[in-house]
Amino acid sequence: MNPNFKTSTLNQSFMQTNIIESYKKSQLGQQANEILRSCVHCGFCNATCPTYQLLGDELDGPRGRIYLIKQVLEGKQPTQKTKQHLDNCLNCLNCETTCPSGVQYHHLLEIGQTLVTNSLFKKGIQLPWRKKLLRQLILKIMPYPKRFNFFVSLGVSVNALLPENLSKLLPRDHQQTLFFEAQQHSRKMLLLQGCVHNAISPDIHQKTAQLVDKLGIEVINEQAPACCGALTHHLQEESKTISFIKNNIDSWSDAIEQGIEAIISNASGCGLMVKDYPRLVANSLGKESVYYDKAVKIAAITQDISQVLSSEDLSPLHLDLNYKNIAYHPPCSLQHGQHLPEIVEQILISLGAKLSPIQDKHLCCGSAGSYSLLNPKISEQLRNNKLEHLQKNGTDVIATANIGCLHHLQTESKIPVKHWLQLIN
Repeated sequence: MNPNFKTSTLNQSFMQTNIIESYKKSQLGQQANEILRSCVHCGFCNATCPTYQLLGDELDGPRGRIYLIKQVLEGKQPTQKTKQHLDNCLNCLNCETTCPSGVQYHHLLEIGQTLVTNSLFKKGIQLPWRKKLLRQLILKIMPYPKRFNFFVSLGVSVNALLPENLSKLLPRDHQQTLFFEAQQHSRKMLLLQGCVHNAISPDIHQKTAQLVDKLGIEVINEQAPACCGALTHHLQEESKTISFIKNNIDSWSDAIEQGIEAIISNASGCGLMVKDYPRLVANSLGKESVYYDKAVKIAAITQDISQVLSSEDLSPLHLDLNYKNIAYHPPCSLQHGQHLPEIVEQILISLGAKLSPIQDKHLCCGSAGSYSLLNPKISEQLRNNKLEHLQKNGTDVIATANIGCLHHLQTESKIPVKHWLQLIN
C-alpha cells in the first residue's frame, strides 16, 4: 500500500478519485470522497505535522495518510500497518491550519480509521492484547467521573508503592471536588466539568467560578457531570459517543430553558468537542433527529472561557504577582481546533503578564487525549521537545488552557505547570 510520493511529480490539481461502488453509496464514503477531492496534494501539511517531523515517514504525515485512506476507498485492503499509520496521528489539526485548500483532514481521518478498523475486525485481525486491554480500561474508567476519581484517589493513597512510570501519571496536587459559593447574578452560565477534570484539578473549576463572579456572572454547575464524548470518539466508539452526546444534550436542556447565556468550558478539548455536536449528531442520527436542532443551539452558545473573558471589562481582575515571566503553551484544540490562536496571550498581556517567546508554539505537546497512553513513545518525544522550549528564558511558570496538556507537561516539568486562569486573581 505504498503510493508513489515523488514530490517532483506532484501538480497542484485537485485529487482524482475512483471510489468503489459500496463506498459511493454510503454516507461516510460520500463525505470522504468530497474531502479527498478538495486536496491538491501540495504537501504543505507535512511541514507542520508533528509525527512527520519526528518519524520522517511520508505515511506518518497528513498527505500520506490521505493517500492511504484514498486507497482503502478505492478497494485496497488495509493492513495492521495501515491502521498504525492512521493511529499515529495526534489529530492536532495543525495541518488544517496550514492547508491552503481547506481540506477537512480530521473528518477524513475519522472516516478512514473507522473503515480500516472495521475491515481488519471482519478479517479477524485485532489489536495486540496489551493495547486492547489498555484501550478497554480507558473506555471503562476515564469517561466516568466517579470511577475515574476512585482510581485516582486509590493511586494517590498508594503512590509510594507504585513504579515511577505509573506514579508520575498521578496529579501532583490531588484534591477533592471544590465548589465556589458564588453570588447570585442575573447573568448565568453553565460550566462544563468534564470527566477527568474534577479528579485531577477541581480547583480550576473553582477559579473559573471566582473570576466570572467578579465580572457579575454566576456559574451554574452541571447536575450530572459526564464525558463530553471526546474520549470515546477518538477511539472510534461512535455508539458510546452518541450516547454521551444525547445524555449531555438532555442534561443541559433544563439550564438552557432557564435562560443561561452560555455554556463555558475551561478545557479547550471539551469545548471543541461540544462545538462539533451538530456534525456528529447529523452523521449518526440525521438532521431530522430531535437532537440535531438542540445540538446546533448548544454549539452556538458554547464558548471557551477565554472567549467569555475577552469580551468583558477585566478591570476587576489582576495578575498574580508570583508569576511574572510566563511561558504559555496554546493547546492544539484551542489554536487549531477552535481557531483562537492568541486569545489567551492577549488577555494575559492586557493584565500585565510578560510572555516568553516560544519556539514552535504551533506544535502539539503530545497529550492529545488518550494518545499519550496508547502511543507513549511519540507522545513522550513531543512532550520533551515542548518542555525544552517552554523552560527557557528564565520562565517562572508554564501556563496552558487544557487539562490534558497541563497534566501531560506536568509529569516531567521542572517548573510549575498551571491553567492560565490560575495566574489571575
